[in-house]
Amino acid sequence: MIGPRPGRGTRLALWLPLGWLVATIAVPTGLVLLLAFRRLADRIPPVEPLWSQAAGHGRLNLSLESIVAVATDPLYAAAFGHALANALATTLLCVLIGYPLAYAIALAPARRRPFYLLLAVVPFWTSFLMRTYAWMGLLRDSGPVNSLLLALHLADRPVHLLYSPAGVLIVMVYSYLPFFLLPMYAVLERLPREVLEAAADLGARPFYAFRTVTLPLSLRGLLAGAVLVFIPAMGEYIIPDLVGNTQTILIGGVLWNEFFQNRDWPTAAAIALLTTLTIALPFAAGALLRRRLRAA
Repeated sequence: MIGPRPGRGTRLALWLPLGWLVATIAVPTGLVLLLAFRRLADRIPPVEPLWSQAAGHGRLNLSLESIVAVATDPLYAAAFGHALANALATTLLCVLIGYPLAYAIALAPARRRPFYLLLAVVPFWTSFLMRTYAWMGLLRDSGPVNSLLLALHLADRPVHLLYSPAGVLIVMVYSYLPFFLLPMYAVLERLPREVLEAAADLGARPFYAFRTVTLPLSLRGLLAGAVLVFIPAMGEYIIPDLVGNTQTILIGGVLWNEFFQNRDWPTAAAIALLTTLTIALPFAAGALLRRRLRAA
């Protein structure tokens, strides 16, 4: 039996989000995709017209030059590799630090949880750029971090953290940790306490109960938080540019240079396209694998 047709208000409520996604995601992505196939030209904008007339014949000015150059040039491959390694390290550290913090907040008394969550989101109240500059002061050779290391006799000389890969990783973990902490807490806070109590009643030790009950039930939140950290970390530009050195040239910085300094828009678009594919394809393959496993 066919139910009643949705009213105009319901259809509008459905179409508005779809229209917003098309306008803010599909259209810009399509423009970047098209720009990656354009030819570079000495004009404004710095690309050849999409359609031109020559000797009475029309020609579509598309080319694979930029995509082939980005896919084969060792400079771009190294930048991709550094960005991938840095994003994976940032995600792993956010998981190792954020999971225990989220678990501790979830197990805290209910009246204290809002305060702990407030501490987690307070950094978002200040400018991202200002926080990065603050960390530059903390990590410099005469800064508080090195002073603490020297006072605790953990180092006999200042450790060069500023303008180093280690400094970039520290600031990125600090900046993206809330992106993992909040969704992880949301999942852990909703875990049924009676399941953990049943495991304890059956004699399961705390670590065994965590490994066999808590971790599997919270795996979806862990994956969601890891994705929220990995995707922006892959394209990060500001932190490596301010805190890093020549050894921390990531793909975000290369894209910036190609677009704004070299004014090579097709190459910049090709970098953005291949970066998006690098991020999207593993997640798409994982989603397809999970669907097939459920069907089996």
